[in-house]
Amino acid sequence: MAIRDILQLGNELLYQPSLPLDDPGSETCATVAHDLRETLTAFRDSHDFGQGIAAPQIGILQRIIYVQTGLGGLNGALINPRYEWFSEERRDIWDACFSFPDLLVRVKRHEKIRIGYRDEKGARQTLSAQGILAELLQHEIDHLDGVLAVQRAISPRAFITRAEWERRGGP
Repeated sequence: MAIRDILQLGNELLYQPSLPLDDPGSETCATVAHDLRETLTAFRDSHDFGQGIAAPQIGILQRIIYVQTGLGGLNGALINPRYEWFSEERRDIWDACFSFPDLLVRVKRHEKIRIGYRDEKGARQTLSAQGILAELLQHEIDHLDGVLAVQRAISPRAFITRAEWERRGGP
């Protein structure tokens, strides 16, 4: 169990779809969840942002994400997450990613979603989310499908460096 290197934009593994975990309560799953938590914490400590990470970002092509949000008490691994519903209402946001931390991408995300997943004990869970949490979960589930925010850019001009974004005052 360790802090893992985060794959960077251009690494082919980031574009590969992940496989479901057959045994969400397994020791292997627990190890991946722990590594994701440690890697997320280390990234946040060094970069001052980040609330979620997906297994493909550390080179593991399995359908598991780890979130630490403080939003609705959601902290932990979401295993085999899948959409059950999403709103037609969408909004444009600046999306950030650990795999290209100095770049933000303007994307369109659903305002509200509902997902089903298994928790770290293997129990089935359902989560309804909106706003920032819905955006985060969509971003992380995209990683599981081999889709990066740069592929969802709303236009060729929908990119900004983090330094320029901060110079303009952030959100």
